Amino acid sequence: MKKLLEQVRGWPGILLVCVAVLGLGMAIGLTVGHRVKPQAETAAPVIPTAEQVAAAYHKEAPAPEHITESAPAPEPPPPSMATEPVHQADPPATETSSQTVVEEEPLGPPSPPKDEAAVPPSPPKERPKASAQTWSRNALPSPDAQGKPIIAVVIDDMGLDRKRSERILQLPGPLTISFMSYAEDLSRQCDEARHHGHELMMHVPMEPLGEHIDPGPGALLISLSPDEIRNRFVKDLDRFSGYVGINNHMGSKFTAYAPGMTIVMEELHKRGLLFIDSLTSEHSVGLKLAHDHGVPTAGRNVFLDNDGDVASVDKQLAQTEAVARKKGNAIAIGHPRDATIQALAAWLPTLEKKGFVLVPVTAVVKARAAN
Repeated sequence: MKKLLEQVRGWPGILLVCVAVLGLGMAIGLTVGHRVKPQAETAAPVIPTAEQVAAAYHKEAPAPEHITESAPAPEPPPPSMATEPVHQADPPATETSSQTVVEEEPLGPPSPPKDEAAVPPSPPKERPKASAQTWSRNALPSPDAQGKPIIAVVIDDMGLDRKRSERILQLPGPLTISFMSYAEDLSRQCDEARHHGHELMMHVPMEPLGEHIDPGPGALLISLSPDEIRNRFVKDLDRFSGYVGINNHMGSKFTAYAPGMTIVMEELHKRGLLFIDSLTSEHSVGLKLAHDHGVPTAGRNVFLDNDGDVASVDKQLAQTEAVARKKGNAIAIGHPRDATIQALAAWLPTLEKKGFVLVPVTAVVKARAAN
């Protein structure tokens, strides 16, 4: 050591020592850095959460093409009789076919009372298996007419105005009760209708000609894709069970649209259900396409309550009798309105004495098929 110190005396020696110390420090620094760097590179990666992955997918994925239905908005309270929407008047009595037609149905069904508590939608029931005889199994037994003319009274728009619908169910039957497809609590209401001895049908909203007229939520429209028309219709058909078939709510535009009505007939045939054409348009293709697809069918003859007073309904009931005498059967369509309920309550008990037989609509379908 003493020898080494003697060698580094003076400025040259001191410089040599500094260089050696500096070199030693650099060597130590490189060694430490080499050891630390791999630890930083091998640190555990950050794994995104499921929520982050879903958010990234929805941000990049295209919007769905199908149309989804939102829950219908709360209905306003029912209008008074002075302003209640009604059918347009029937055309003159000169008929160009076996049925009298009108251009359009009322602006909309009566709304439920304002103070009625909102009822959650009934859970969808399992889709029934296809059967050619579903309508026949669900039909009420037809009384023996013994050659007398038969009359079927169909009451549309049922299930929305609960109070008036209940009054309809109290009338002597058998009536054919057509529940609106978007009414709520349908399972309970259908059970009550059956308990009173009435036949069940479904009232399906379809597009009218008037652009300002709202046919209701989930209506079948000609602007929809074939898949969406089918999806909406299947959703309607699954709302409840035990009914014999459908008739159209409004639909002066849609019932004249063959591609859309073909889809309707395909589904009715698949399920073994019948079709009653409300004949809101003289251009309806419903009856023809029903025959083409093997769907039991019949057309409406008389609308009972185009006008909202009892005298007008009485006049239409007399017209129904005249059609039944002439043709052997008649289908009249009315709605749960005060004047209609009052007129029917007085008229129905008189039918037997007049020589008519009140029947469910399936009896008229069978009679017309036989002819």
